[in-house]
Amino acid sequence: MNAVPGLAPLPVDRLGRPLHDLRLSVIEACNFRCGYCMPADRVPDDYGLDAASRLSFDQIETLVRAFVRLGVSKLRLTGGEPLLRKGLPDLVARLSALPGLDDVALTTNGALLRAQAAALKQAGLRRLTVSLDALDADVFGAMSGGRGRVQDVLTGIDAAMAAGFERLKINCVVQRGLNERQVLPLLEHFRGSGHVVRFIEYMDVGTRNGWRRDQMVPSAELRERIAARWPLHPVQANYRGEVAERYAFDDGQGEIGFVSSVSAPFCGDCHRARVSADGHLYTCLFGSEGADLRPALAQGEQALAAHAAALWRQREDRYSEQRDEAGARHGRPVEMYLIGG
Repeated sequence: MNAVPGLAPLPVDRLGRPLHDLRLSVIEACNFRCGYCMPADRVPDDYGLDAASRLSFDQIETLVRAFVRLGVSKLRLTGGEPLLRKGLPDLVARLSALPGLDDVALTTNGALLRAQAAALKQAGLRRLTVSLDALDADVFGAMSGGRGRVQDVLTGIDAAMAAGFERLKINCVVQRGLNERQVLPLLEHFRGSGHVVRFIEYMDVGTRNGWRRDQMVPSAELRERIAARWPLHPVQANYRGEVAERYAFDDGQGEIGFVSSVSAPFCGDCHRARVSADGHLYTCLFGSEGADLRPALAQGEQALAAHAAALWRQREDRYSEQRDEAGARHGRPVEMYLIGG
């Protein structure tokens, strides 16, 4: 295990999991109100628009530098909706130039992508993930809380391709009775495009989405439904800890993925840390307590790295594996829109 000058060896948590990936929210606000994340009847329209509590670009750069010292090589920018953060391409340019950071990616709902795709590519962004829960305009509108137009997202995807993003990930959260009939149309649309559609099980993140297990469509059920239309075969993971199970169409028309946090937990290989826009570290998507990194951040990169390493070494989160155990949830779970999923 490599060591960082001035620090102990790279940290592993109490379950032996190293730290490789950082998901960093740059803003809490979102222009959508998707029911599984930020429902309109529970989150006001102006939520997250106050910039006072957000980390500045200088603070973000220092924070990312500190996490790179701990072994992070992959960074994903999230929100809220990250494209609402003013000057985002400037931040991407700063972060993509950091030594040791091999991959800078971004997750977006795509509605604002048309205007920013070229600038993000030029700034050094390597990969894009676009959330798209339906192709049908009415279903899409309902799932976005009446805030989104599916054509804006599709136009954004086209703009990303024109800018040079050749292989996007298209994420779809599937909820029984809402958009499960959109699975095959989504695949029909993107088959042969080079993009990878990934179906995500509806999860019990936060306190506001009213989650019930019977609303979750297991990945195995979706696979059977898809394979009946287009035969599939499994594909080896790109790396240990990859969250999506990979499958390819037998006819060579592309690849799809399944993220099965509820039905097939993958906590044992989780090496992701999440930091909210106001600088709190969450060591689990389903965590309840965030550690405020700002006091250590104010002391500089090395102090923050030492503090974050100590927090990671205390980590023992495995909520998805414990979901059905009595008392598995402790405290108030963090909302998905604070840490970007």
